Amino acid sequence: MLTLTATDTYLEEIKKSRFIARAARVDSPEDAMRFISEASESDANHNCWAYCVGDAYRFSDDGEPGGTAGRPILAAIQGKGLDHVAVVVTRYFGGIKLGAGGLVRAYGGCAAKCLDRAEKVDIRPKVLMAVEIPFKYKGRLYRVLQDFKCESMHEDASASGLIMSLEIEEEFSESLSQRICDACSGEAIIKIGSPE
Repeated sequence: MLTLTATDTYLEEIKKSRFIARAARVDSPEDAMRFISEASESDANHNCWAYCVGDAYRFSDDGEPGGTAGRPILAAIQGKGLDHVAVVVTRYFGGIKLGAGGLVRAYGGCAAKCLDRAEKVDIRPKVLMAVEIPFKYKGRLYRVLQDFKCESMHEDASASGLIMSLEIEEEFSESLSQRICDACSGEAIIKIGSPE
């Protein structure tokens, strides 16, 4: 999942109207609405917004003609391949009407420029793995783990062998499981679960 690391702001004047775009990472629709509330300026003519959190998304034209503000902001978020992101574009009207096409370009363009500037991070889903093997395969297990990026490794001993807990990116869990089973001649017990 590609998302933002911090809040960013972009300001642009278009035909005497001032547009201020603010973008942030959000972790839930409720978090998105909280950011939208905080980023909106009460004295502005319009605070148009959109957010995308997984399959959940919403947008608002906040008084602008339908489809000219919120939807282009959402299109900017989705067009950049971002998730868990909310954007508010505030407009202070400068006296010159932009027309529907001009509004779409202004709101979508400001949102896109703000998102371009923002620092991003690619977050990959992780899973927890519990691996139990006979002690005689300890060296083989370590060699296999060197080929994978594992985190939070913790070891314990049981009467039957070594128990190791680790965290790995979900996309690699199946191949790691197979490699461990192969290295330990099928004597490994592996349990995969969600991170706590």
